[in-house]
Amino acid sequence: MKILNLYAGIGGNRKRWGEEHEITAVEINPTIAKVYQDLYPNDEVIVGDAHEFLLKYYDQYDFIWSSPPCPSHSRVRKATTHQNPPIYPDMKLYEEILFLEGYFAGEWVVENVISWYQPLIRPYEYQEHYYWASFVISGDKRADRFHDEGIEALQRLKEIDLSKYKFEGISKVKILRNAVEPKAGKRIFDMAFNNKQTRLSI
Repeated sequence: MKILNLYAGIGGNRKRWGEEHEITAVEINPTIAKVYQDLYPNDEVIVGDAHEFLLKYYDQYDFIWSSPPCPSHSRVRKATTHQNPPIYPDMKLYEEILFLEGYFAGEWVVENVISWYQPLIRPYEYQEHYYWASFVISGDKRADRFHDEGIEALQRLKEIDLSKYKFEGISKVKILRNAVEPKAGKRIFDMAFNNKQTRLSI
């Protein structure tokens, strides 16, 4: 498949996808994009705006994964308004869901945190995250996550070692927390691939 991985980060979701597919990753932070490229040297990595890239090039791919920024939707962010001022929820999340649902003929998934408000479009809930998709996502809602146990536990969970990297203005813990767990990424990827094969066989 030709795959588009949007808001790619360090590629936690991509970790177990293998090397037999043609994958394009879009990440706006050049330092994080460099880590992704180191981890997945066969992928094409583009430093740029994933939202705009989707609009221009969506029809060139078979499968699209999008993980738009989550802070404005996060329950934790809202619960800490004594530290962070209130912000508008970023509607790019719903723009991309509706765009993919309306215009994209392939398989797609949009991932985000469980929001502090009732979702405007009903998602699947899997492993303590929301997923909107062109196929059914099933499985346990809760996950064995260790987001509060520090960087070593996070690196084991995300199967990514950041020890040799230095980041300006952002902590490694935050970067790792933002990465989708590889097991979840692979399970959802397999669901998308199986759904594509089923549609092609009909």
